[in-house]
Amino acid sequence: MVQRGTVEPHRGRLLNDGRSDDLTGWIANTFGHRPADIAPFERALTHGSQAAANYERLEFLGDRVLGLVMAEWLFALFPNEPEGALSKRLNALVTGAVCADVARGLGIAAHLKLGKQARDDGATDSDNVLGDVMEALIGALYLDGGLDVARAAIRSGWGERVKTQGSAPQHPKSALQEWAAAHNRRTPAYEVVDRSGPHHAPRFTVKASIGTLAEATAEGSSKQEAETAAAAALLAKLG
Repeated sequence: MVQRGTVEPHRGRLLNDGRSDDLTGWIANTFGHRPADIAPFERALTHGSQAAANYERLEFLGDRVLGLVMAEWLFALFPNEPEGALSKRLNALVTGAVCADVARGLGIAAHLKLGKQARDDGATDSDNVLGDVMEALIGALYLDGGLDVARAAIRSGWGERVKTQGSAPQHPKSALQEWAAAHNRRTPAYEVVDRSGPHHAPRFTVKASIGTLAEATAEGSSKQEAETAAAAALLAKLG
């Protein structure tokens, strides 16, 4: 994201180990915004395994801010596309996996506050955790700096991802349903056949099927992600 020059140390509330100063500098350099209040950012980076005051409420807010900013951005970038195509683009850009990928690029994992068990279980590289924290940080930016600050951070973080696809991507589940309708087949069905892993980093295995014609299974870090992957695998099998 936007890089800035030397940042003056934060003179507000300090932690004994100096982490508040360090976090203020990282946020300023990463997002181009020097926090007036570091507390929301500390909370945005705190996992539920570490404290009850964690990122979940800020994630709720950030998810809505991300959706708004992405919608207005796509609306301006693709003036000739209908609502359906814009929705496909938006849905592809705000998935947990994309949010997590943006978070990795920003080095967010190094600033997470996790309980020992969550860290040992690999939460620092979990799509679920990183995606949620990315949204929580957007929420913190919105609260501390307003919509313009959040918008600038999102546009910088998502960058060329918004323009890389020449046409609106067709979601695999929608494409599979259209295939079934076009071939007079049953509506695709999805079944969770396995769930494993810790609460913060689950793995779902989902089976997608069209009657007795064909089926395929796939994994994902959420039920939705696994269903999408299974639909894509079934489409590939159907040719």
